[in-house]
Amino acid sequence: MKLVVTIPAQNEENTIAQVVGGVPRRIPGISEVETIVCNDGSTDATAERAHEAGALVVNIHGRPGLGKVFGTGLERAMRRGADIIVNIDGDGQFDPADIARLVQPILDGDADFVTCSRFADPSLHPTMPAVKFWGNRAVTRIINWVCGGTNFTDVSCGFRAFNREAAYRLTLFGRFTYTQETFIDLFSKGLRMAEVPLKVRGVREHGKSRVASSILKYATNSLPIILRAMRDIQPLKFFGGIASILFVPGFLSGGFVTCWYLYKGKTFPFANLIPISGVLITLSFLLGVLALLADMLGRHRKITEELLYLARRKVYAGKRAPKPVMASVEPARAVARLFEESWGVESRDEADEPMTVSPAATTTVQPRASHVA
Repeated sequence: MKLVVTIPAQNEENTIAQVVGGVPRRIPGISEVETIVCNDGSTDATAERAHEAGALVVNIHGRPGLGKVFGTGLERAMRRGADIIVNIDGDGQFDPADIARLVQPILDGDADFVTCSRFADPSLHPTMPAVKFWGNRAVTRIINWVCGGTNFTDVSCGFRAFNREAAYRLTLFGRFTYTQETFIDLFSKGLRMAEVPLKVRGVREHGKSRVASSILKYATNSLPIILRAMRDIQPLKFFGGIASILFVPGFLSGGFVTCWYLYKGKTFPFANLIPISGVLITLSFLLGVLALLADMLGRHRKITEELLYLARRKVYAGKRAPKPVMASVEPARAVARLFEESWGVESRDEADEPMTVSPAATTTVQPRASHVA
């Protein structure tokens, strides 16, 4: 059983070595551990510190957003043959030693996706600004409603674990963040999800959060991601809900004018409600038709995602990189070597052009020596 820990990091030179070094190398049920740091355009020594600590470093240029950085790390982990993938932030707010507790439900076969909860256990509540705490509560309630009445307590935590099945099934589109969209996507596919209450630091020791530095920015960037995920995954609830919101006042106002006319024999002074009622009911009818069309497209999406899932299983299942990228590999060849080892193909001649990869932004890989205990 192979565990790959992915760490998205941006200007985390003060904490990244501590996080990488703190990843447990011996976990019951895990035979191999690797660490991948996704260096999101850092301008400090984050990449160097991670490399020195023993991590495989993937340098991502262009700062495509945390959602795309997470997706890149997930894809690299699958290429490395991961059975379990853990994502943990590089800012030191989470204790890497807790990885063993986080993956236990997956090792026990009780869950496909496990997330750390900062709020499930009242005794472990982190110290954080009140606006951030209540903002998390509000977002969690929205996600629980979208997911049909689930009881999650924390949907915004970046410390989480996936087994191979969840990684194959996961399809994300958000660029700003990935946390809430992950819940909606995996729930819609019927995967087992669990929370593990863990103690975390509520406030960063160094620097500012690139995601939650501004509550207004976080809300304006996260809400469209949630709405789009709901639109794509539950189109009947999304468009049908809007249709119901328009139909109810239209029907009530129209019914009131009708009753008034039957009782008084005239529509005055409520005649203006007639066109308003007609417009609202017409719009609700059109949105109802749109909901049916969107539901039909949603079925096509399910078929497409099933094909994508089968393709991922064929591509990634059974892939095992014999060794992490060795320190003797030249940086110019590191990307090609990473793919060659992951896919089990023969290395090309040194005279060939090096392979370039750009799933979300241009990436390069810094080699490292093996650190697996």
